[in-house]
Amino acid sequence: MGKQAAKRALPDNEAKAVLRMVRISPQKLNLVAQMIRGKKVETALADLTFSRKRIAGQVKKTLESAIANAENNHDLDVDDLIVSQAYVGKSIVMKRFSPRARGRVGTIQKPFSHLTIVVRQVEAEAAKA
Repeated sequence: MGKQAAKRALPDNEAKAVLRMVRISPQKLNLVAQMIRGKKVETALADLTFSRKRIAGQVKKTLESAIANAENNHDLDVDDLIVSQAYVGKSIVMKRFSPRARGRVGTIQKPFSHLTIVVRQVEAEAAKA
């Protein structure tokens, strides 16, 4: 018996991967997400491989996961994939306190972020343009 399968939120030509609770500010993570948005998957992987940003390795891992999801779960062609969406969301903020002069306290905020990458299969002619 069991319950009905949930309807798919994305169209049939899209797949996604989510990176949750990564210890970096959303502003810094968004710089790397902007770098790959709208590009072909091979170009985006090459950009992330040679990026000097610390978080680029985790973003690359998430992009590879989205590519694997597209290939294995949704039978999409890897050569025709582009990064259609890459967006960042805020998560929790850990608060730490540091003693300051004259008995005061300085707050240290350690933000966390979420990253969602959606890849879409486009036609071969449109991908070249």
